[in-house]
Amino acid sequence: MAMATATATATAASDGDERRLGCPCCSKVFLKTASPKPDPPTETITTISGARRKPKFLSHESAINSIKCERDPQRALEIFNTASDQIGFNHNNATYATILHKLAKSKKFQAIDAVLHQMTYETCKFHEGIFLNLMKHFSKSSLHEKVLEIFYAIQPIVCEKPSLKAISTCLNLLVESNQVDLARKLLLSSKKNLDLKPNTCIFNILIKHHCKNGDLESAFEVVEEMKRSRISYPNLITYSTLMDGLCERGKLKEAIDLFEEMVSEHQILPDPLTYNALINGFCRGGKVDRARKIMEFMKKNGCNPNIFNYSALMNGFCKEGRLEEAKEIFYEMNSVGLKPDTVGYTTLINYLCRSCRIDEAMELLKEMKEKGCRADTVTFNVILGGLCREGRFEVALGMLERLPYEGVHLNKASYRIVLNFLCKEGELEKATELLSLMLCRGFLPHFATSNELLVRLCGAGKAADAVMVLFGLVEMGFKPEPDSWSLLVELISKERKLLPAFKLLDELVVTEL
Repeated sequence: MAMATATATATAASDGDERRLGCPCCSKVFLKTASPKPDPPTETITTISGARRKPKFLSHESAINSIKCERDPQRALEIFNTASDQIGFNHNNATYATILHKLAKSKKFQAIDAVLHQMTYETCKFHEGIFLNLMKHFSKSSLHEKVLEIFYAIQPIVCEKPSLKAISTCLNLLVESNQVDLARKLLLSSKKNLDLKPNTCIFNILIKHHCKNGDLESAFEVVEEMKRSRISYPNLITYSTLMDGLCERGKLKEAIDLFEEMVSEHQILPDPLTYNALINGFCRGGKVDRARKIMEFMKKNGCNPNIFNYSALMNGFCKEGRLEEAKEIFYEMNSVGLKPDTVGYTTLINYLCRSCRIDEAMELLKEMKEKGCRADTVTFNVILGGLCREGRFEVALGMLERLPYEGVHLNKASYRIVLNFLCKEGELEKATELLSLMLCRGFLPHFATSNELLVRLCGAGKAADAVMVLFGLVEMGFKPEPDSWSLLVELISKERKLLPAFKLLDELVVTEL
């Protein structure tokens, strides 16, 4: 029986550095990297003189747990191979599934190929769930050809034809990624080689694809084909997808007609997702009062709105500037026991900030913290923009200084928002201080903002500040526009400070080189 060993060094280096080497004496696969492994630590006297313990036997369960707990993919593979080297041990579906999931999460795709190759020599029974998981990982990494390869690997390794679920999963991933040619290739090969008879799920994926591309005529043609089929018939997902497609194209009357047809002719009851397609559609079409009536109809017919329904309606009121009604929806959501999420809070905070109601927005931010709803980077960027629009720069700067120490992740946009406002309002001293903080934390301002700050400092006669700013920016790889250089050299020359001017010219030469 073949021993499963994918002996490897899937190191923390990039996947592209890996090379696969086959051992001519056995079925082991070695994945080596260009850089050598470090020497093992020197044994101590105690270790040498003491009695060596017999290695503990790794069971399937303990191997799985050890692989799951190991963060380093190389170490995870070593554990996998150590288990396989044990006398009487053979890997099974569960251990293979665990190591493949670990490698996929670490994007070690060449190592995955080696493990899959080894699986072809195994005699244990494999299940296609391993391959469904791998297809999702490859799709997330935009390796769409590999998604299809993994699908085609199911039959030779599992020794069974892929199920309709496997076909549906693969097709859906390709359609979601807009890989139309690959999706068509999959369908053609499945009809020819697997005797595929599309079920409702597969038809629904095709309908979603056509709706996504705005081809509603083709979507309805698929529905007619479903009705003629003996093994499939339009269901709630079918109609919800079609309604969403119609609403996206502004065909609101047709969407309502289809809704009534679904309920009255086919006795299919709508769910919150179906209603959300209509609520979103009417809100996008500027008919938020009609969207509210749809939600009232929803409640009367025994379908309780979910957080997405409330958020969609609240967003509709916000877009029309009807903040009081948006707040009513927000607090109604609270009153029925639905906990607003970060997106819901941020939506309301954003429109409050844009309506110059920053104090109310700050109260909501405080409420988020009290209710355990974590504000994200987008939330804080919205708040920072709101503070700056009202000229409250000290508060904004204080937040930028403080938040990272409170565990809040800020991105370059967080700093750029405030810096842009400071430059625009001529707050040059504060802008210079913020720039120093940005560069210290590894964030480079926007090219145009950097040049604008230099020009404004020169215009204000702040030569020393301009030189400091320039050297800080150049060290981070920034190349100023020629006009900024000439203004600064001219300013320094006017002040008869020729040595700094010569240093600047030297820096210019070095930068250009």
